[in-house]
Amino acid sequence: MLKNTLVVFILFFSFYTAHAQTADSTLKTSSFSGSVGITNNGFAIIPTFSLNRPAAIINLSFRRNRFSFEPDIRLVSDASKGGLVWWLRYRVIDQKKLSVRVGTHPAFSLIRKTVVDNGVSTEITEMLRFAAFEVVPNYQILPNWGVGAMYLQGKGLQKHGPQDTKVLFLNTSISNLKIGGNLRFTLVPVVYFLNTDGFTGDYFTTTGIISHTKLPFTLGSTINQTFNSNIPGNKDFMWNVTLSYVFNKQYKLMK
Repeated sequence: MLKNTLVVFILFFSFYTAHAQTADSTLKTSSFSGSVGITNNGFAIIPTFSLNRPAAIINLSFRRNRFSFEPDIRLVSDASKGGLVWWLRYRVIDQKKLSVRVGTHPAFSLIRKTVVDNGVSTEITEMLRFAAFEVVPNYQILPNWGVGAMYLQGKGLQKHGPQDTKVLFLNTSISNLKIGGNLRFTLVPVVYFLNTDGFTGDYFTTTGIISHTKLPFTLGSTINQTFNSNIPGNKDFMWNVTLSYVFNKQYKLMK
């Protein structure tokens, strides 16, 4: 299964490169954007799965036309826990108001595990492997107000650990609200419905972000509240604060 995932990854990236080189237009636009941040509590893509420790959060996007390669890295300081997700994404519809994105990824999750050898218990870091896909529609109602959804389904590539995970996110985003001087505020409330190996949970999460029009830094906070859940290890309420450096570089390239 892992070999098949890697083959799909390579073919997708090869198609991306070929498409970028053979498209009709002589002028191409590429971008390199992302954020690098530190947080007191690293949340996963599905917020209920928390690292429960301070972490570094790195999100990058290399985009050419409708295709993008988007690494998502979340690691604690000693790299003993975290996740590495390598997104390959394509924008099926890429209009001013309406967009639809599909994506796939191989992912690697680092967890702590206790093993017993000759009666001696030792805690080690184990890497779990996953493959997943997403479908993400969004509609921009106003320049600073949009609504969207995300369906994400993943499959474990080993016989132990989570095997089948499905989650549906429903969200809205209110951005670029002036709160004084050059300060801006963005609010992203989300409800989501999670099913992992038959265990289910319903949640509300929201992220608030303060930014400055002349500085490349943001300060954000996320809370995650459980409505109802029977997922093992679930926490009713979690929160974090994240300081991030944000960048966005545009490049115009000739064929």
